[in-house]
Amino acid sequence: MPLSFCIVDDDGAARRMLQHIIEDSGLGEVTGMAENGQDGVRLILSESPDIVLMDLLMPDQDGIETINSLQAQGCRSKFVMISQIENGDMVSRAYRSGIEFFIRKPINKIEVESVLYKVNERYAINRYLEEIKSSLVKLEGLQFGAPPTASFKRSVKEVIQPILMNIGMISESGSRDIITIMELVSAKEDTGSLPPLKELYEMAAASYKSDPAEAAKEVKAIEQRLRRALTAGLTNLAAIGLTDYGNPKFEHYAPLYFDFEEVRLKMKEIELGRESGKVKVNIKKFLQVLHLELQEGIGR
Repeated sequence: MPLSFCIVDDDGAARRMLQHIIEDSGLGEVTGMAENGQDGVRLILSESPDIVLMDLLMPDQDGIETINSLQAQGCRSKFVMISQIENGDMVSRAYRSGIEFFIRKPINKIEVESVLYKVNERYAINRYLEEIKSSLVKLEGLQFGAPPTASFKRSVKEVIQPILMNIGMISESGSRDIITIMELVSAKEDTGSLPPLKELYEMAAASYKSDPAEAAKEVKAIEQRLRRALTAGLTNLAAIGLTDYGNPKFEHYAPLYFDFEEVRLKMKEIELGRESGKVKVNIKKFLQVLHLELQEGIGR
């Protein structure tokens, strides 16, 4: 499902421009707009949008007061502040009120798209992690009363293989490297954060090659295999999205594991029949998200 947006800004031209950018870029759907804080509160409580774009300075009450009022009434929308003011104190107050990002005025299409792609990405990650937690709670409920020795625990491979399969990269040789890396990370006592990429490659290489010189050569090969695997996955998701933008695999995996702007570029290439073969993939982001899913999947 596309994300829903509400826009609260006393400038009518700014509201219309933001609406066009959101909808023309495929970021989501604008379900309502208001020109002041009080109307904005009523609109947002009625519509319950996923994301709210809120002007900082409005005639009746400023954006921070409006956000505080909404949150006091149970609003759980994500907020992006719009402002031409760059006063440090005001910015700090806005972030303390719970905003995600700032968009500066005058409005710039590229900046708006860039900020909202990041907001969408963060929203998708949070939503998916909540779904995982909910599933785990249900699973624990089903297992209630079972002996401790019968507790269910999935292996790293059991968690990761279905994900790689759904993305369309399980047949790539880099998939083996991804599973190996996650197994090695999971085996460490401290799995709170993911080590730097170079360290991950070196860990995997050392597990393949006992000779240090051979392991050093393998590091570069691992990076190349990962890049090819992620390129295949991104291309597969772009092809799915081009055929069916509402496909659950596309809606879930494309913004969660990849930079969505790159997915859209690949979709345009495929649509125009001008595939260059060049794809920018963010290996660090992919592995970080996978690491989060792994921790949830094996109950850490």
